Amino acid sequence: MSVIAQLLGEEKSDRREFLRSALLGTAVAGAALGGFLPLAALAATRLRPPGAIAERDFLAACIKCGQCVQVCPVEAIVLADIDEGFGIGTPYIAARDQACDFSCDALQCILACPTGALSHKPSKPEEVRMGLARVDKPDLCLARNGLGFKGQARGADYEGLHRYAEVDRWTPIPVADHPYDLPLCDLCVRECPVKGAITLEPMSADPNDPRRTPVIHPTCVGCGMCEMICPTEPAVLVIDARLGGSAPK
Repeated sequence: MSVIAQLLGEEKSDRREFLRSALLGTAVAGAALGGFLPLAALAATRLRPPGAIAERDFLAACIKCGQCVQVCPVEAIVLADIDEGFGIGTPYIAARDQACDFSCDALQCILACPTGALSHKPSKPEEVRMGLARVDKPDLCLARNGLGFKGQARGADYEGLHRYAEVDRWTPIPVADHPYDLPLCDLCVRECPVKGAITLEPMSADPNDPRRTPVIHPTCVGCGMCEMICPTEPAVLVIDARLGGSAPK
């Protein structure tokens, strides 16, 4: 084979490789922009950061800048991956991994948002409506079984953070560094940052019956702290996101 023929062959091979890469990239981008990953747009319900406006408006307004991610003191906010369709790059909170415990006090994620995807209407944690807690696995609940809890809420390997005011008013610490010794498990109530959002209520009229059941009240903001801190696996409490937006009307 001549040198010229060899060079022409290599050029064709490079061109074919380039075209294959270009077509693949176009297909992936098109699928993401078309919302076909996942199968239907908005198929995966995500818990959005405090102040998020209604979901469709949020997806249109968010420029995926990541400013809310950078200011969160407990690193609760993460960005969606390519499998989110229209939602790729948008911020959300996976409460079981790391909840929003309002360690920042001033809703720093809202203040950092440059577009209004996170509305500036809420001025304090009690005013946001990210989601609503729900008792999903009542049979696993330690309090409903009249049981206490001793040890690390999520085990020694859990890397989640929480601000324990009695330890450090300003700096969140690993949950694994704060063991408990409770005669009756009340972690969901104890660590909820919104007072009165969850209570433990008697399960019978017998004053000697230690069993208590979690009751979710309308003041719940859906921060996910109860889901994160629950020591059972899976968690007794889960958060249902409010797709209508978490800002006050």
